[in-house]
Amino acid sequence: MIVVDTNILVHLFGPSQRTDSAEKALVKDPTWAAPRLWRSEYRNVLASYIRTGVITLDTGLKILSECLKFMQGLEYDVDSAKVLTLAAMSQCPAYDCEFIALAEKLDVPLVTVDRQILAQFPKRAIALDVFANR
Repeated sequence: MIVVDTNILVHLFGPSQRTDSAEKALVKDPTWAAPRLWRSEYRNVLASYIRTGVITLDTGLKILSECLKFMQGLEYDVDSAKVLTLAAMSQCPAYDCEFIALAEKLDVPLVTVDRQILAQFPKRAIALDVFANR
């Protein structure tokens, strides 16, 4: 099991330039977990794609449905005190720290492309390309 941030889910379900790396990561470890926050972030990305014409609303709804099915049973609540503590000890926003908090709770790596998370939490976070290609 790995924890993935929302960007990794975006890359897996596309459209994205990193879809290949996300697919390789899925082969490496097919069990992906995320805090429930991923849903709001994912819907926001899809809404942006729809508004800018990257995808249609129908396509966005299909992608969202696939991703929700994929993540079913792998969404977790996180401890708010832990999230705030991680945010206070780093330069990362609290919403990003939800992913770190979950990775720590499950004692698994967080796979991400977020440079700030990678820099602030090098013992817990791993870059998508590094994870996919090792």
